Amino acid sequence: MRLENKVALITGGSRGIGRAIALKLAKEGANIAIIYSRDSESAASTKIDAARFGVQVETYKCNVADYNSVKNVVSLVKNDFGDIDILVNNAGVIRDGLLINMSEDDYNAVLDINLKGAFNLIKSCYYGFIRKRSGKIINITSVTGINGNAGQANYACAKSGMIGLTKSVAKELGERNICCNAVAPGIIDTDMISEIRDNSPHSGLVPMKRIGKPEDVANAVAFLAGNESDYITGEVIRVDGGLAM
Repeated sequence: MRLENKVALITGGSRGIGRAIALKLAKEGANIAIIYSRDSESAASTKIDAARFGVQVETYKCNVADYNSVKNVVSLVKNDFGDIDILVNNAGVIRDGLLINMSEDDYNAVLDINLKGAFNLIKSCYYGFIRKRSGKIINITSVTGINGNAGQANYACAKSGMIGLTKSVAKELGERNICCNAVAPGIIDTDMISEIRDNSPHSGLVPMKRIGKPEDVANAVAFLAGNESDYITGEVIRVDGGLAM
């Protein structure tokens, strides 16, 4: 198990891609701290499934857009597990609509959770990584942050911002042996894209002619979390079946 005895903190870890990441890293031997915002039932279910791999798993309710709440929950995680080795910023929401119809609240909510949330977690874990002189930060962005998408101006801003955040943090922390990378999923079969999946032949836009699975993203995250990626930093790995080529 390549992540044995490592501690991984995963935001948005109760459902969808976050759940798949939690289960994959647990299977690889990591102890798992799951951050969730609302769905306590899903968080509890993911905890049970991840713990079956014989690792320690705990769940924590937190609004990642609130810096003080994030700072407090990171302290709780450290008390329960010890130092954090792997940070996965996966928490995200969508509030889609054409820009002309998009409310300021919908714009701000997406940036606060998707982008500011990642900033808050990285800042709260920053000195811990520096002290250890090791660590893996993995930000879940999107191909929408690379190419943009009509009706998703807020989401594209947040996800492209995560790419800039990834590269900046990679340059700040590289000399301390800390890697910061991003994974950019395409169309992945989760609740978030259920309307697309059910009502549109979007898989036809993908060169591989299928929608991805959450496990496809989790596999890329596991690679970036392990020792095999120790000389990779500031990179954006697309997991999109070729959609953003």
